[in-house]
Amino acid sequence: PATILDGIDLEVNEGEFICLIGHSGCGKSTLLNMVSGFNTPTSGTVTLQGSQITEPGPDRMMVFQNYCLLPWLTAYDNIYLAVDSVYPTHTEAQKKEIVREHLNMVGLTESASKKPGQLSGGMKQRVAIARALAIKPQVLILDEPFGALDAITKEELQDELLTIWSEHQVTVLMITHDIDEALYLADRLVMMTNGPAAKIGEVLDIPFERPRNREKIMATKTYIDLRNYALDFLFNRYAHLDD
Repeated sequence: PATILDGIDLEVNEGEFICLIGHSGCGKSTLLNMVSGFNTPTSGTVTLQGSQITEPGPDRMMVFQNYCLLPWLTAYDNIYLAVDSVYPTHTEAQKKEIVREHLNMVGLTESASKKPGQLSGGMKQRVAIARALAIKPQVLILDEPFGALDAITKEELQDELLTIWSEHQVTVLMITHDIDEALYLADRLVMMTNGPAAKIGEVLDIPFERPRNREKIMATKTYIDLRNYALDFLFNRYAHLDD
């Protein structure tokens, strides 16, 4: 069998926002699936606060690019189902309050009774993020969550995500193919080499102060230098080889 990832050594601090970039197929999703507990490593371990991860759990919640909402349930009920399964001993009033609080957090109180088919892509992703955070996880795992959205909606959700992250101080691990998105959101940028046997090629510290102003940081020389460095890493030092 082929080795997908090899020699991965990454320590993430509590409350940190980490973005991972790399060419398609290099193993980014595999790495986050191991953090989620969907996959287990064939060697080495993945730990959360010293405890080995061997299966999925509510302390790690994942948001996918395709939303993964149940189409026959309303936005409210998609979130309620998750809350009910993780907090079975909560009273009905407590569960309802958690759902309402998180719908309000993502600005969807007015759309609570709508089903996914009645929601835009951005609204569906807001529901998915609200559902994940309603469980109060220690780690929020995002696999290209904004990849299918238009540019304006994408920027809106990036800003909302930063606001939510700063308030909740949840640890975030996020895959993106958008270098500008990574530089705007992350504390550190993890750059993967190509697979098979992909490694962490380099980790960049993102020095911009928070709260971040998109226009201001994008106009700085530091931003341009970091962006060019990441582009050079992806397209020159580790150009994608199709053969």
